[in-house]
Amino acid sequence: MSTQFWTWIFVILTFGTYITIAWRSRVKDTKGFYVAGQGVPTVANGAAVAADWMSAASFLSMAGIIAFAGYDGSVYLMGWTGGYVLLALLLAPYLRKFGKYTVPDFVGDRYSDTARLVAVVAAIFVSFTYVVGQMRGVGVVFSRFLDTTVTVGIMVGMGIVLFYAVLGGMKGITWTQVAQYSVLIVAYLIPAFAIAGQLTGIPIPHVSFGRVMTELNAIQRELGFDEYSSPFVRNSQLNVFLITASLMIGTAGLPHVIVRFYTTRSVRAARWSAFWALFFIALLYTTAPAVGVFAKYNLLQTVAEQPRADMPAWFDGWEETGLLEHTDLNDDGIIQYTPDEATNELRIDNDIMVLATPEVAGLPGPVIGLVVAGGLAAALSTASGLLLVISSSVAHDFYYRRMRPDATEKQRLLVGRLTMAGAVVIAGYFGVNPPGFVAEVVALAFGLAAASFFPTIVLGIFWKRANAPGAVAGMATGLTLTAAYMVGVLYLGVEPIFGISPQGIGAIGALINFAVTIAVTRATPPPPEHLQQLVDSVRYPSGVDAVTPEEIGR
Repeated sequence: MSTQFWTWIFVILTFGTYITIAWRSRVKDTKGFYVAGQGVPTVANGAAVAADWMSAASFLSMAGIIAFAGYDGSVYLMGWTGGYVLLALLLAPYLRKFGKYTVPDFVGDRYSDTARLVAVVAAIFVSFTYVVGQMRGVGVVFSRFLDTTVTVGIMVGMGIVLFYAVLGGMKGITWTQVAQYSVLIVAYLIPAFAIAGQLTGIPIPHVSFGRVMTELNAIQRELGFDEYSSPFVRNSQLNVFLITASLMIGTAGLPHVIVRFYTTRSVRAARWSAFWALFFIALLYTTAPAVGVFAKYNLLQTVAEQPRADMPAWFDGWEETGLLEHTDLNDDGIIQYTPDEATNELRIDNDIMVLATPEVAGLPGPVIGLVVAGGLAAALSTASGLLLVISSSVAHDFYYRRMRPDATEKQRLLVGRLTMAGAVVIAGYFGVNPPGFVAEVVALAFGLAAASFFPTIVLGIFWKRANAPGAVAGMATGLTLTAAYMVGVLYLGVEPIFGISPQGIGAIGALINFAVTIAVTRATPPPPEHLQQLVDSVRYPSGVDAVTPEEIGR
């Protein structure tokens, strides 16, 4: 049976499972729609957090980036993992104790309604930037393995997300994400263990990839490249530091991850959820460096300096997607892969490496089909979490908290579902017409989150003197300057300042946000006494629930 047959089998089975879970998890009130009734068990919430956090960028792109960037690709491992630890230890328990539905809810109650509005705009901006990359990833997977166009693939993905997110809200998304985590982690680990055994005889990638990397260093030297393990080849030392910092604090500020900690029964459960999520995430992240090494090694052994006519079917398949390209510059029929742009004949997109590696290694069709299902699970799980943030920002933080405080439960739920449907359609449109591909778009989202939410949340929890004018000025300045730098460098040809990469500018934006918030706060009156008491109650290390603004007479 063909690879496409097995791919259809796994896609139909997994999508059928998601739809069944969504139908059984449908909700009838806003608490179920936004925070799953705050009754999700810790292990399940940990798996849902891991699925929410490990997007198409983690599953599809990260190992590909490591494969081609070598040592410099470690910024993604350090940044994303460090950011999660920062979120779990520094922010999540306090935000859960605050007891609200969304990040703009925290910002609004901690600072002011104006700050809430700025946070709503930032949440929508960051989430749309992020979700576009996920939808595009779904389209590319469909087009390569299921013989459809990218547009058809995106429409199928939109239909699935629309069904389970609109029907079940956070409750449906949570239990679907648990299933999606199970699919994606199995899909990621099985080929890694199989290829490790195939190359070294030791089927444990974490142990055997060092030996393969030594051989890869030698191959790269022969082809004229720097050694795979050489540092600071793709990025300067400054950019390695800034990109790592930007990814780290961007991860800690991503609203779709933060909101997951509102779904647990208690603050203690939020801490345990963070522990389980870190365990589940580590399973994939400790394997990714080995997958990157195996992918690059197998690719060079199969393709470099080999006749084009001898290439297997997978080479033609990826060429049709435009993500792999061979141009025979000297008409000798041999594929020359060199570091010199003038003589290099092979161009490979980072994002195909995880999907292509099982084919390159000659693994059987069921394994390839499982990896495709895993890639789709990673993209859809993150997309659904982001769409919920967009929906809650509009329907809860803007419609209910700003426009219609007297809205009934039924009206709020209807607006939430309509907003979710509208967001799916817009995300699908930009998925068909993207500003960039998966990793690039996602990296921009992290930078924007770093420059907007992280300083505001940290100061809101740990500095009771922080006030509303400071928070509004800080978020607006950080978000605007960071977005302007990204657009200028990436799309308008502006020369980077001090060579700083657009992927690393979020760290600078966060520092500017901190500085502006502190300066404006110092120059304006302190917040009311009841807000300062609120900050103390959130930080007080007891099992007592947070004192809400309503309880202290706001």
